[in-house]
Amino acid sequence: MAPPAGTIAQEVLMGLARVIVVGSALLAAVTVVPAVASPAGSGLTASLPHAGGDVTLPELEAIFGPVGDREATVTGLPGLNEEMRRGAITSPARKAAFLATLRHESGFRYNAVQNGTYAYRGRGFIQLTGAFNYRGAGAWRGVDLLRRPELAASVEHSAPIARWYWTVARNINPAADALDMAAVNVAIGYPASRREDEQRCADFAKALDYYTEGPAPDGINCTRGATEASSRTYPPSP
Repeated sequence: MAPPAGTIAQEVLMGLARVIVVGSALLAAVTVVPAVASPAGSGLTASLPHAGGDVTLPELEAIFGPVGDREATVTGLPGLNEEMRRGAITSPARKAAFLATLRHESGFRYNAVQNGTYAYRGRGFIQLTGAFNYRGAGAWRGVDLLRRPELAASVEHSAPIARWYWTVARNINPAADALDMAAVNVAIGYPASRREDEQRCADFAKALDYYTEGPAPDGINCTRGATEASSRTYPPSP
């Protein structure tokens, strides 16, 4: 026997009420997770598509064009990437400044050696030069580079020495953060040359354009003496 129509309507209404009560309880139990803000000053240090990963040969050639010695570059890149991580050379600005420098110092060859007969001539990714620097880098690495200067251009020591020069001997990361390529060039220590400065600065801008997905930001300094950092003098490396 079917129940009266009024009874059915009452049951439907009671069922709807139960659904509403249960739904309200579930909503009350939901935990709202606040949005996580980006790190302060993320800007050029933000996690960008290209900036966070290891440097590769195709990446270098996309930025700078064909690499001269592809075999030496590929051989040296694993160690170079490891040292860049250890030296916090991982933001767009730092990577751009470091790689623009290495392009001119060694063409990305771990085994680059400057022409000549001077025992402590330029060697390695960053062209370690002078007995003072060989002594310092050797002490830091625990190897006697004064007796065996050729090790500065070995796959084992070239990348760590580049990091040592960049972050220990000179602390160049702050200049890169400030987009002060002139200060980077002064710290690297090659003879002052307007043409060389401009070429390195242009390569810095190209790399920065790539890592920030362009265009490169305003405010890049290419002129020695225009900032306090780019006016600094360093002792010669005898």
